[in-house]
Amino acid sequence: MNAIRDIDTLVDPTHDELARQGFVSRLRKHIMKDVADDMQTAYENAVKPAFVESHGREPESGEEVRDAIADNLTYRVWSSLRYNAQEMVWESVREEVERQLPEMIFISDQAQKSNSQGGSLTLDPELEMPDYVDTLDVHLMPGCWQHEHVDGDVAQGAIYAHGGLVFRGSLLPSKTRSGVAASVSKWLSIRYPDFKPEKILETGCTIGNNLFPYKDIFPDAELTGVDLAAPCLRYAHARAAARGIDAQFSQQNAETLNFADNTFDLIVSSFFFHETSVAATKKILAECRRVLKPGGMMVHMELPPASQVDAYYNFYLDWDNEHNNEPHYRDFRSRDCVDLMTSAGFSKDECFTTSIPDVGGADPDYFRQVALSETPPPVHGNYTSWALFGAIKAA
Repeated sequence: MNAIRDIDTLVDPTHDELARQGFVSRLRKHIMKDVADDMQTAYENAVKPAFVESHGREPESGEEVRDAIADNLTYRVWSSLRYNAQEMVWESVREEVERQLPEMIFISDQAQKSNSQGGSLTLDPELEMPDYVDTLDVHLMPGCWQHEHVDGDVAQGAIYAHGGLVFRGSLLPSKTRSGVAASVSKWLSIRYPDFKPEKILETGCTIGNNLFPYKDIFPDAELTGVDLAAPCLRYAHARAAARGIDAQFSQQNAETLNFADNTFDLIVSSFFFHETSVAATKKILAECRRVLKPGGMMVHMELPPASQVDAYYNFYLDWDNEHNNEPHYRDFRSRDCVDLMTSAGFSKDECFTTSIPDVGGADPDYFRQVALSETPPPVHGNYTSWALFGAIKAA
């Protein structure tokens, strides 16, 4: 019997806290759907025609849309609501995390000391934090991922885990396999049926959400997750121990991994690179190439490049660049992913880009057809499809 209690269950909201979280979650959905639709209508009916009249053409970039819509009242209401709702997400779970933090730290310590489960946790207290996470609270999350306030702190991991449920409107667990890792692993199993990775690495693994599902498709694989944030890694390790998942967690900067050359068969990430600088992205991709085995594969899920969507959607996506403490968002999306990979040492022939449906929401036959290139890949959609880029290292 598993002796480690699931750390996720320790964050137990009161009636009022749960009601607040439900309100914030539904408020976000209203802002991101209903108010956003009103904003797009205002753009199509007023902002864009005024721009065309003034410039003799439609806006050609997200920046032009942003400048043109800046004084529109519907946009200003949407932007203000979205910003405040983002702060409300984290605040809605803070009190329950703080209330139960001592017990969560105890569970984390218990997991680290237990020999009954596989896996490991290796922390580096001397690791220097890069400025792209150390100088601001990414996603407006107080303390970002890495700040610690007490010994053995897991608070940032817990806030990220439970705030994420509020953010996504997922107060109740999904009954279907869904998300980036579930989708990518299923895609790999269909497109490359003979590919059986023995060692899988996730860069920027945070709390393990997009690492653990690879075990469902590749049960014999050894999982490794690296991240800068000790509180998230402690939280991820405790989750793995409670669930009997053999995973190795290591506090490292992905720009300078300490693994030997040719170590991993598969390297993955999810929503990772747009949080780093482009200079850091190039170093990380070069490290991926170094530690990837010949014949191995890397698959990174990211936001779609600016070249793949229209000017209005670029404006919509890049709101986070100015207002959500993600200052590298636009710069990353302006780059060609194949160019980034070739600058890291991959040949163009090794590289690929594509998009896939979310496995939890797609018809299985459609998902298979996309995976086998029998039907065109879907356009980008929040949580309904995922944009991928990667490479297969030459043997």
